Amino acid sequence: MRGHTEITALTDFMSRNVRSKARIITDGWQGYNGLKDAGYQHNPVVASGEAAGEHLPIVHIMFSNLKAWLNGTHHGVSKKHLHRYLREWNYRFNRRNGPVAEFVLNRLANNRTVTYAALTG
Repeated sequence: MRGHTEITALTDFMSRNVRSKARIITDGWQGYNGLKDAGYQHNPVVASGEAAGEHLPIVHIMFSNLKAWLNGTHHGVSKKHLHRYLREWNYRFNRRNGPVAEFVLNRLANNRTVTYAALTG
């Protein structure tokens, strides 16, 4: 009965956060099938490989960036702490254009690199 619970949770989430009769484009996961019954214009797109990025480009860019960040920064993740990694990703993503990011990038661009000799000397 787990699938039914997930579908109910999805339609409940959608009804709280998305206007009725909105056009929803998703992948082909069958859990989205209840969206039409809930009053949304559901357009599932089933694509794989190179074609997948053409249909949902922002989603694929975001997941590509997320995977690169996880592998580059953390060199892999554990299922136990996955929610923490995702929370950190969300925090960084939402603040990428804010004043702190601007401050850090400005400092990096306008200051000389600190060498190891300067740090230890």
